[in-house]
Amino acid sequence: MATPSLTPKPLALDQLPRETWARVHGVLTDIDDTLTRDGVIEPAARAALQRLRAAGLPALAITGRPMGWSEPFVRDGTLDAIVAENGAVALFREGGAVRVEYAQDEATRNANALRLQQVAAQLQREVPGATLSRDSAGRVTDIAVDHSEFAHLEGGAIERVVAIMRAAGMSATVSSIHVNGWFGSHTKLSGARWIVQRLTGRDLEREIGHWIYVGDSTNDQEMFGHFPLSVGVANLRRFAAELLVWPTYITRSERGVGFAEVAEALLAARRHA
Repeated sequence: MATPSLTPKPLALDQLPRETWARVHGVLTDIDDTLTRDGVIEPAARAALQRLRAAGLPALAITGRPMGWSEPFVRDGTLDAIVAENGAVALFREGGAVRVEYAQDEATRNANALRLQQVAAQLQREVPGATLSRDSAGRVTDIAVDHSEFAHLEGGAIERVVAIMRAAGMSATVSSIHVNGWFGSHTKLSGARWIVQRLTGRDLEREIGHWIYVGDSTNDQEMFGHFPLSVGVANLRRFAAELLVWPTYITRSERGVGFAEVAEALLAARRHA
Protein backbone atom coordinates (compact mmCIF):
# COMPACT_ATOMS: atom_id res chain seq x y z
CA MET A 1 0.00 0.00 0.00
CA ALA A 2 1.28 3.47 -0.85
CA THR A 3 2.29 5.93 1.85
CA PRO A 4 -0.60 8.38 2.38
CA SER A 5 -0.08 11.78 0.79
CA LEU A 6 1.62 14.59 2.68
CA THR A 7 0.39 17.14 0.15
CA PRO A 8 -2.40 19.49 1.22
CA LYS A 9 -5.86 17.98 1.14
CA PRO A 10 -8.24 19.48 -1.44
CA LEU A 11 -10.29 22.61 -0.91
CA ALA A 12 -14.07 22.71 -1.19
CA LEU A 13 -15.12 23.51 -4.73
CA ASP A 14 -16.83 26.74 -3.67
CA GLN A 15 -13.40 28.13 -2.72
CA LEU A 16 -12.39 28.32 -6.36
CA PRO A 17 -12.70 32.04 -7.25
CA ARG A 18 -15.46 32.98 -9.68
CA GLU A 19 -13.07 35.03 -11.82
CA THR A 20 -10.95 31.89 -12.29
CA TRP A 21 -14.00 29.88 -13.38
CA ALA A 22 -14.83 32.58 -15.91
CA ARG A 23 -11.48 32.07 -17.68
CA VAL A 24 -11.94 28.33 -18.25
CA HIS A 25 -11.79 27.11 -21.87
CA GLY A 26 -13.12 23.58 -21.32
CA VAL A 27 -13.40 20.46 -19.20
CA LEU A 28 -11.40 17.24 -19.31
CA THR A 29 -12.89 14.36 -17.36
CA ASP A 30 -12.56 10.74 -16.42
CA ILE A 31 -15.67 8.60 -17.04
CA ASP A 32 -16.02 5.64 -14.63
CA ASP A 33 -17.26 6.76 -11.20
CA THR A 34 -16.73 10.38 -12.26
CA LEU A 35 -19.68 10.56 -14.66
CA THR A 36 -21.12 7.12 -13.98
CA ARG A 37 -22.67 5.01 -11.26
CA ASP A 38 -22.69 1.24 -11.79
CA GLY A 39 -21.41 1.75 -15.34
CA VAL A 40 -24.18 4.14 -16.43
CA ILE A 41 -23.77 7.91 -16.88
CA GLU A 42 -25.89 9.50 -14.19
CA PRO A 43 -28.73 11.79 -15.33
CA ALA A 44 -27.19 14.77 -13.53
CA ALA A 45 -23.91 14.27 -15.40
CA ARG A 46 -25.64 13.78 -18.75
CA ALA A 47 -27.61 17.01 -18.26
CA ALA A 48 -24.44 18.83 -17.21
CA LEU A 49 -22.64 17.70 -20.37
CA GLN A 50 -25.52 19.01 -22.47
CA ARG A 51 -25.41 22.39 -20.70
CA LEU A 52 -21.66 22.67 -21.24
CA ARG A 53 -22.08 21.97 -24.95
CA ALA A 54 -24.87 24.53 -25.24
CA ALA A 55 -22.55 27.10 -23.64
CA GLY A 56 -19.80 26.34 -26.15
CA LEU A 57 -17.53 24.65 -23.61
CA PRO A 58 -15.95 21.39 -24.81
CA ALA A 59 -16.20 18.37 -22.50
CA LEU A 60 -13.53 15.84 -23.45
CA ALA A 61 -13.19 12.50 -21.70
CA ILE A 62 -9.90 10.73 -20.97
CA THR A 63 -10.48 7.15 -19.87
CA GLY A 64 -9.03 3.69 -19.49
CA ARG A 65 -12.13 2.22 -21.11
CA PRO A 66 -11.69 0.61 -24.55
CA MET A 67 -12.35 2.03 -27.97
CA GLY A 68 -15.37 -0.23 -28.56
CA TRP A 69 -17.02 0.72 -25.27
CA SER A 70 -16.38 4.43 -25.85
CA GLU A 71 -17.65 4.80 -29.41
CA PRO A 72 -21.41 4.88 -28.63
CA PHE A 73 -20.95 7.83 -26.26
CA VAL A 74 -19.35 9.86 -29.05
CA ARG A 75 -21.77 8.61 -31.72
CA ASP A 76 -24.85 9.68 -29.73
CA GLY A 77 -23.32 13.03 -28.76
CA THR A 78 -23.10 12.36 -25.03
CA LEU A 79 -19.46 13.48 -25.13
CA ASP A 80 -17.70 15.72 -27.63
CA ALA A 81 -14.74 13.35 -27.75
CA ILE A 82 -13.14 10.50 -25.84
CA VAL A 83 -9.51 9.52 -25.60
CA ALA A 84 -9.75 5.84 -24.68
CA GLU A 85 -7.31 3.19 -23.46
CA ASN A 86 -5.29 5.68 -21.37
CA GLY A 87 -4.22 7.97 -24.20
CA ALA A 88 -3.99 5.43 -27.05
CA VAL A 89 -7.15 6.02 -29.10
CA ALA A 90 -9.04 9.24 -29.87
CA LEU A 91 -12.68 9.20 -30.96
CA PHE A 92 -14.60 12.28 -32.10
CA ARG A 93 -17.34 13.24 -34.51
CA GLU A 94 -16.33 14.53 -37.92
CA GLY A 95 -18.61 14.97 -40.90
CA GLY A 96 -21.50 13.22 -39.16
CA ALA A 97 -19.46 10.10 -38.37
CA VAL A 98 -17.16 8.95 -35.59
CA ARG A 99 -13.51 9.34 -36.51
CA VAL A 100 -10.94 7.11 -34.79
CA GLU A 101 -7.24 7.98 -34.57
CA TYR A 102 -4.40 6.17 -32.80
CA ALA A 103 -1.34 7.32 -30.89
CA GLN A 104 0.63 4.34 -32.27
CA ASP A 105 0.98 3.32 -35.91
CA GLU A 106 -0.56 0.10 -37.21
CA ALA A 107 2.72 -1.82 -37.27
CA THR A 108 3.35 -1.02 -33.61
CA ARG A 109 -0.19 -2.00 -32.61
CA ASN A 110 0.11 -5.30 -34.47
CA ALA A 111 3.48 -6.07 -32.87
CA ASN A 112 2.10 -5.34 -29.42
CA ALA A 113 -1.04 -7.45 -29.87
CA LEU A 114 0.74 -10.79 -29.35
CA ARG A 115 2.65 -9.44 -26.36
CA LEU A 116 -0.60 -8.30 -24.78
CA GLN A 117 -2.12 -11.76 -25.23
CA GLN A 118 0.93 -13.37 -23.65
CA VAL A 119 0.82 -11.14 -20.57
CA ALA A 120 -2.93 -11.66 -20.23
CA ALA A 121 -2.43 -15.42 -20.22
CA GLN A 122 0.37 -15.12 -17.66
CA LEU A 123 -1.80 -13.03 -15.35
CA GLN A 124 -4.60 -15.58 -15.43
CA ARG A 125 -2.13 -18.40 -14.73
CA GLU A 126 -0.21 -16.75 -11.93
CA VAL A 127 -2.70 -14.54 -10.06
CA PRO A 128 -5.60 -16.49 -8.53
CA GLY A 129 -8.90 -14.83 -9.40
CA ALA A 130 -7.45 -12.55 -12.08
CA THR A 131 -10.17 -12.04 -14.69
CA LEU A 132 -10.01 -9.98 -17.85
CA SER A 133 -12.56 -7.19 -17.93
CA ARG A 134 -15.86 -7.84 -19.68
CA ASP A 135 -15.14 -4.97 -22.06
CA SER A 136 -11.92 -6.64 -23.27
CA ALA A 137 -13.41 -7.44 -26.70
CA GLY A 138 -13.43 -3.72 -27.47
CA ARG A 139 -9.75 -3.18 -26.56
CA VAL A 140 -7.15 -2.66 -29.27
CA THR A 141 -4.02 -1.42 -27.45
CA ASP A 142 -4.18 -2.67 -23.85
CA ILE A 143 -5.44 -5.30 -21.43
CA ALA A 144 -7.57 -4.80 -18.34
CA VAL A 145 -8.02 -6.98 -15.28
CA ASP A 146 -11.27 -6.49 -13.38
CA HIS A 147 -10.84 -5.81 -9.67
CA SER A 148 -14.12 -4.12 -8.72
CA GLU A 149 -16.64 -3.98 -11.58
CA PHE A 150 -17.90 -7.56 -11.98
CA ALA A 151 -15.09 -9.41 -10.18
CA HIS A 152 -13.16 -8.75 -6.98
CA LEU A 153 -9.43 -8.83 -6.28
CA GLU A 154 -7.83 -8.13 -2.92
CA GLY A 155 -5.11 -5.51 -2.64
CA GLY A 156 -2.28 -8.02 -2.72
CA ALA A 157 -3.56 -9.58 -5.94
CA ILE A 158 -3.91 -6.14 -7.53
CA GLU A 159 -0.31 -5.37 -6.62
CA ARG A 160 0.79 -8.68 -8.15
CA VAL A 161 -1.05 -7.88 -11.41
CA VAL A 162 0.67 -4.49 -11.58
CA ALA A 163 4.07 -6.06 -10.84
CA ILE A 164 3.70 -8.65 -13.62
CA MET A 165 2.64 -6.01 -16.12
CA ARG A 166 5.57 -3.75 -15.28
CA ALA A 167 8.04 -6.65 -15.33
CA ALA A 168 6.88 -7.30 -18.90
CA GLY A 169 7.76 -3.72 -19.83
CA MET A 170 4.21 -2.39 -19.70
CA SER A 171 2.79 0.78 -18.24
CA ALA A 172 0.21 -0.11 -15.59
CA THR A 173 -2.38 1.87 -13.66
CA VAL A 174 -5.20 1.06 -11.25
CA SER A 175 -8.56 2.72 -11.82
CA SER A 176 -11.64 2.47 -9.64
CA ILE A 177 -12.63 -0.75 -11.46
CA HIS A 178 -9.71 -2.15 -13.51
CA VAL A 179 -5.97 -2.65 -13.63
CA ASN A 180 -4.91 -1.45 -17.09
CA GLY A 181 -1.66 -2.37 -18.80
CA TRP A 182 -0.20 -1.33 -22.17
CA PHE A 183 3.00 -1.08 -24.17
CA GLY A 184 3.96 2.50 -24.98
CA SER A 185 4.63 5.87 -23.38
CA HIS A 186 1.14 7.33 -23.83
CA THR A 187 -0.81 8.36 -20.74
CA LYS A 188 -3.98 10.20 -19.84
CA LEU A 189 -1.96 13.42 -19.89
CA SER A 190 -0.51 12.86 -23.36
CA GLY A 191 -4.02 11.97 -24.52
CA ALA A 192 -5.36 15.22 -23.09
CA ARG A 193 -2.72 17.25 -24.92
CA TRP A 194 -3.49 15.38 -28.14
CA ILE A 195 -7.26 15.79 -28.12
CA VAL A 196 -7.21 19.47 -27.10
CA GLN A 197 -4.83 20.25 -29.97
CA ARG A 198 -6.69 18.02 -32.43
CA LEU A 199 -10.17 19.43 -31.78
CA THR A 200 -9.58 23.03 -30.69
CA GLY A 201 -6.17 23.89 -32.12
CA ARG A 202 -5.11 24.99 -28.63
CA ASP A 203 -1.85 24.15 -26.89
CA LEU A 204 -2.90 22.64 -23.57
CA GLU A 205 0.43 23.31 -21.88
CA ARG A 206 0.32 26.99 -22.76
CA GLU A 207 -3.19 27.20 -21.32
CA ILE A 208 -2.94 24.67 -18.51
CA GLY A 209 -4.52 27.06 -16.02
CA HIS A 210 -7.61 27.45 -18.22
CA TRP A 211 -8.72 23.81 -18.32
CA ILE A 212 -10.41 21.81 -15.57
CA TYR A 213 -9.67 18.14 -15.00
CA VAL A 214 -12.19 16.03 -13.05
CA GLY A 215 -11.42 12.53 -11.75
CA ASP A 216 -12.09 10.00 -9.03
CA SER A 217 -9.25 7.52 -8.55
CA THR A 218 -5.56 6.80 -8.06
CA ASN A 219 -4.96 6.61 -11.81
CA ASP A 220 -5.92 10.30 -12.03
CA GLN A 221 -2.97 11.40 -9.89
CA GLU A 222 -0.77 12.50 -12.82
CA MET A 223 -3.63 14.70 -13.99
CA PHE A 224 -4.35 16.04 -10.51
CA GLY A 225 -0.71 17.04 -10.14
CA HIS A 226 -0.48 18.66 -13.55
CA PHE A 227 -3.67 20.74 -13.66
CA PRO A 228 -3.95 23.72 -11.28
CA LEU A 229 -7.73 23.41 -11.70
CA SER A 230 -7.99 19.74 -10.78
CA VAL A 231 -11.15 18.47 -9.10
CA GLY A 232 -11.97 15.17 -7.44
CA VAL A 233 -15.55 14.01 -7.11
CA ALA A 234 -16.29 13.17 -3.49
CA ASN A 235 -15.95 9.39 -3.86
CA LEU A 236 -12.22 9.99 -4.40
CA ARG A 237 -11.95 10.03 -0.60
CA ARG A 238 -12.26 6.24 -0.48
CA PHE A 239 -8.77 6.09 -1.97
CA ALA A 240 -7.30 8.38 0.71
CA ALA A 241 -4.90 5.71 1.98
CA GLU A 242 -3.44 5.18 -1.51
CA LEU A 243 -3.33 8.73 -2.82
CA LEU A 244 0.05 10.41 -3.13
CA VAL A 245 -1.31 13.37 -5.12
CA TRP A 246 -4.64 15.02 -4.35
CA PRO A 247 -6.59 17.35 -6.62
CA THR A 248 -6.74 21.02 -5.73
CA TYR A 249 -10.50 20.91 -5.13
CA ILE A 250 -13.16 18.34 -4.26
CA THR A 251 -16.93 18.28 -4.73
CA ARG A 252 -19.58 17.76 -2.05
CA SER A 253 -21.30 14.99 -3.99
CA GLU A 254 -20.08 11.76 -5.52
CA ARG A 255 -19.81 10.58 -9.11
CA GLY A 256 -22.04 12.22 -11.74
CA VAL A 257 -23.73 14.52 -9.25
CA GLY A 258 -20.30 15.78 -8.23
CA PHE A 259 -19.41 16.39 -11.88
CA ALA A 260 -22.65 18.36 -12.23
CA GLU A 261 -21.47 20.60 -9.36
CA VAL A 262 -18.37 21.44 -11.40
CA ALA A 263 -20.39 22.20 -14.53
CA GLU A 264 -22.91 24.38 -12.67
CA ALA A 265 -20.20 26.43 -10.96
CA LEU A 266 -18.46 26.96 -14.31
CA LEU A 267 -21.67 27.97 -16.08
CA ALA A 268 -22.76 30.26 -13.25
CA ALA A 269 -19.43 32.10 -13.40
CA ARG A 270 -19.77 32.60 -17.14
CA ARG A 271 -23.31 33.93 -16.72
CA HIS A 272 -22.05 36.56 -14.26
CA ALA A 273 -18.84 37.41 -16.08
